[in-house]
Amino acid sequence: MKTLYLVRHAKSSWKDESLKDYDRPLNKRGQRDAPFMGDKLKEQKILPDMLIASPAKRAKSTAKILAKKMGFDADDIKWKKKVYDAFTEDLLEIIRAQKSDIDSLMIVGHNPELTSLSNYLTDFRIYNIPTTGISCIRFYCDTWEEIQPKSGEQVFFDYPKRYFKKKKN
Repeated sequence: MKTLYLVRHAKSSWKDESLKDYDRPLNKRGQRDAPFMGDKLKEQKILPDMLIASPAKRAKSTAKILAKKMGFDADDIKWKKKVYDAFTEDLLEIIRAQKSDIDSLMIVGHNPELTSLSNYLTDFRIYNIPTTGISCIRFYCDTWEEIQPKSGEQVFFDYPKRYFKKKKN
């Protein structure tokens, strides 16, 4: 059995318009939501065997925060630029390349690709994985290479807005 966690980076800031997309940091909400969701993962005793993340600033910050909260050594995070500008097939290639002794894999990346990949792998339809949203998918197979379209089972789909009420102006 293999378990995949697809995590969209936390909310990023658009304040500094001179920054490249790649260099945008987390905003205040992102700085609240990433540790909150890390705590939710820890409560469920989730600790992936491997964590792969986009090195874009907002994804990197999110991955480091989640790792700390879950007890995953941040020095063991695999930074893959390919996750930043990936298409669904690129992400699938990264997943299928994992060794069979890795039973749980977390990928911290970007939309719309994470939502597309989640929908590609399961029959559970997600309109949009929101910032710091997590799609957990289980596969009943021995190797990551065996993963095929719609071969996964949605275990859970969680995101911060389920817990925080939107403020009215």
